[in-house]
Amino acid sequence: MTSSAAPRTAGASPALILPGAATLLALMNYTAPLATLSDTAAGLRAGPIAQIWVMSSISLGLAAALIAAGSLADGHGRRRVFTGGAVLLAVSSAVCAVAPDATVFVAGRIVQGAASAALIAAGLGIIGATFPPGPRLSHATGVWGAMLGLGIALGPIAAAGLGELVGWRLWYWVAVAASLALAVPAARLLPESRAARRHRLDLPGVLTMSLGGAALLAAITWGRTGWTHPATLGLLAASVVLLAAFVTVEARTREPMLDLALFRRPGFLLSVVGSLLTGLGTVGMMSYLPNILGVVLGMDALHSALLLAIWSGLSFVVAIQARRLPARFGAGRLLAVALALSAVGQAAMLGLGPGGGWWRLLPGLIVAGVGSGLGNSMLARLAVESVPPDRAGLGSGAGNTARYIGAALGVALVGAIVTGTGNAHASPADAFAHGANIAILVCTAFTALGTVFAFVVREPARAAQVLTPAPR
Repeated sequence: MTSSAAPRTAGASPALILPGAATLLALMNYTAPLATLSDTAAGLRAGPIAQIWVMSSISLGLAAALIAAGSLADGHGRRRVFTGGAVLLAVSSAVCAVAPDATVFVAGRIVQGAASAALIAAGLGIIGATFPPGPRLSHATGVWGAMLGLGIALGPIAAAGLGELVGWRLWYWVAVAASLALAVPAARLLPESRAARRHRLDLPGVLTMSLGGAALLAAITWGRTGWTHPATLGLLAASVVLLAAFVTVEARTREPMLDLALFRRPGFLLSVVGSLLTGLGTVGMMSYLPNILGVVLGMDALHSALLLAIWSGLSFVVAIQARRLPARFGAGRLLAVALALSAVGQAAMLGLGPGGGWWRLLPGLIVAGVGSGLGNSMLARLAVESVPPDRAGLGSGAGNTARYIGAALGVALVGAIVTGTGNAHASPADAFAHGANIAILVCTAFTALGTVFAFVVREPARAAQVLTPAPR
């Protein structure tokens, strides 16, 4: 059980408002560079390789820190980790705002990723510890999931708008102010909660998971410049060794950071695999879509962000309303429906070309947005319902780690396909469009694979009421 004095309502509780606002800020910050990459690169004098790191570095911090942040929040206080994450996000955003070159900026973005990991994992952990299983938790996780879609929608729009007014650095000063606006009320208003029995810090698990995740994301980033590059191969080898060591450590320690027996639980497996395939098939494609729109249709950053907001905005609305679905529909089955809708929506975007208009994408963006919103809500619910109540932060960290690793792989895969499969004799727009359609087809296949997986895996009807730790 958890020690929480939080109110058990899903209304205007700080235990819902602050984690929701933190997730919104984290996702806005995550997507902001999509709309300002050219200006940011010019301001930092960043070349093509440095630009890849400018775009991808925050994912490295997220993947390295999410599980560790969730485990630390469960064991040492979710409010403490959440507040610390807000302060760290303010400091790292200030570093990005004043960065004189790409090296300092990338370092700041990596730390931003670690800070965002603390906010996301501890925030969803606070929700899981505060609201009891049932309609209140369904509503709360739906609101949290909605913030994912809203953040993706607003981040590029806010960054592009602020960039046109003053410059690309203004967004990071806004992030400083917003982070501090989270930290102060979090320290005063959030109830502290942690596991009833304090777990010792699994330092070998934290180190091997964090370093292994960081090495994997760094390898994916380097891979976009060449998969046979020695740095890429070295990082891939290091990630395999470190993650294998993590599995070994967790299987042998008495108090593991991530109890591997949790993977025997269908709900937990759905949360992790569903998040991975969502990141790989959906987030990866949508993250690269503004670049495709710019080259193929000649759209500027602001208009591309507004078009993408149709998808992410619908995701927000649907996630908010997901709580109205009958309770007899399990989260696993609804996740399968969500992934199916996302796959259908992505497939509807096939045929993109220079001769078409932006409205050609509308039906696919609408259907995919509905699927994404439903999926975000169900994945958030599974993350906290599939683990013992005192490990809600860990459930959040594991699912979101899978999502951001999948997203990084997805962006790298889409980028490689789009730029590497076009006809060398075609115009740049035609070559890009050819690669984009192949990438859409591949991402649709990954999302459809997630649909099949979610239908096959049988989730217990009352998984949310399992209160005992997973058997070892």
